[in-house]
Amino acid sequence: MKFRVNTSVLKTGLDTVSHATAGITTTPILENILIKVNFNSIVLSANNLEMAIEYIIKDDIEITSEGAFCIPGKLFISYISLINDSSIEIELLKDDSLNLVTESGKLKIKWIQASEFPLIPTIKEEMSFHISGETLKKSIEKTLFSSAEGNIRPTLAGILMNLDSGNVTCASTDSFRLSEYKTSLDAQGKGSFSKIIPSKTAFEIKSIIKEDDDIKVISGDNQIAFYFGNTKVFSRLLNGSFPDYSSFFPNSFSTKAEINRIDLIQALKKINLISKENNYSIKMSFSGEARILLESGESQIGEGDVRLAAAVEGEDNIIGINSTYFLEVLGVIESSHISIRFENALSPILITPLSDGEKKKSKGEFRHIIMPLKI
Repeated sequence: MKFRVNTSVLKTGLDTVSHATAGITTTPILENILIKVNFNSIVLSANNLEMAIEYIIKDDIEITSEGAFCIPGKLFISYISLINDSSIEIELLKDDSLNLVTESGKLKIKWIQASEFPLIPTIKEEMSFHISGETLKKSIEKTLFSSAEGNIRPTLAGILMNLDSGNVTCASTDSFRLSEYKTSLDAQGKGSFSKIIPSKTAFEIKSIIKEDDDIKVISGDNQIAFYFGNTKVFSRLLNGSFPDYSSFFPNSFSTKAEINRIDLIQALKKINLISKENNYSIKMSFSGEARILLESGESQIGEGDVRLAAAVEGEDNIIGINSTYFLEVLGVIESSHISIRFENALSPILITPLSDGEKKKSKGEFRHIIMPLKI
C-alpha cells in the first residue's frame, strides 16, 4: 500500500477524528487510528466504542496501491503536526513498518493489522432530518452545561433532542437546574424524533461542526449519526426515558426583575471571591426600590455584598442560589438584559433572555430554571 497526500488536508482529517480516539484504555487498539486507502479516497477512522468518527479525503491525493492499517493515534498526529512540507508519502513495508517520507525527512512507525480495529456500526435508518451547523451548535451550547455528570442517573448525562413538525427542542437537567432551547428547521424532517444524545458526543459535535455546515442527522437501532462535509460522526444513544419536564417550568410569579446581564455577571464574579468558601451559596434580595442585593454568608476569608440597579415588580423577596450555576446560564445568553421570575423562596427561579429590540433576534427560544437553596 502506498499513497501521497497533502499535509494540511491530512492534518485536518486527523484533527477531526482525534475527537473519538480513546485515551489510556484497557483496549489499546482504541488508541489507534484506522487508515483505509481506496482507489479514489482515503478514509481516516477513530472509535472509542461510545462514539466513532470517519473523515474522507478525496482531494490532493495520489494513490499508488490500496490497503488498510492502524497506527497509534497520538504518535502519528504529533509527528504529522510537526511537518511543514506540502505533502507526505506513506507506504506500508513488509517488516510491519509504516514509512513516512517528506522532502525534509522520513520516519518509520510500526503499524497494526486493520482487522483488529472495531467495526463502526451500520445504522438502519429509521428517521432523518437536516439541520444547519449554526442551529445545532447553538442548541448544544445552550443546554450542554446543565446536563448531569457521572453515572448516578445515566439518562441525565445527555441532551434530549426532540423533533416534531419541523420544530427542534433540546433540553438537559442535572436535577438542580434545567435548560430548554426551541428552534425550527429550515426544512421538514422525515418522521418524528425524541432521543437522548450523550453529553460527550454533544461536546465533540459542537467542537467539530462549523456554523455554515449542512448536517444530515440519521437515527436508528439506538444509534445516531451526523453527516457533514467530509465527516461522519456515529454515536450510541442513551437508554431510558428523559423526565417529562414541561410541568417544571413555573407559570405564576410573585416577584419579577429585569436586569443588565453584563452588570449581573460582574457582580456575581465579585461576590464569588468570598462565596466560594460557602460552596458558592449566596442570597439575592429583590426590592421594589429598583435594586437587587447580592450577599455572601460570612466565611473564613470574609463576607461581602454587591448592589445592582434593576426593574423589580411584585413582592419584595429573598432567595438563596448557587452563584456558579447563575454565571453559567448567563454565559450562554446573548441578550443585553435578562428576566428573573419566581413565586417564593422555595420555588424554581426562571431565567430568560429579553429581546434587544432592533438588534438581530434569534429564531430560538431559551428558558432556564435553577432550584433555590435554603437560606
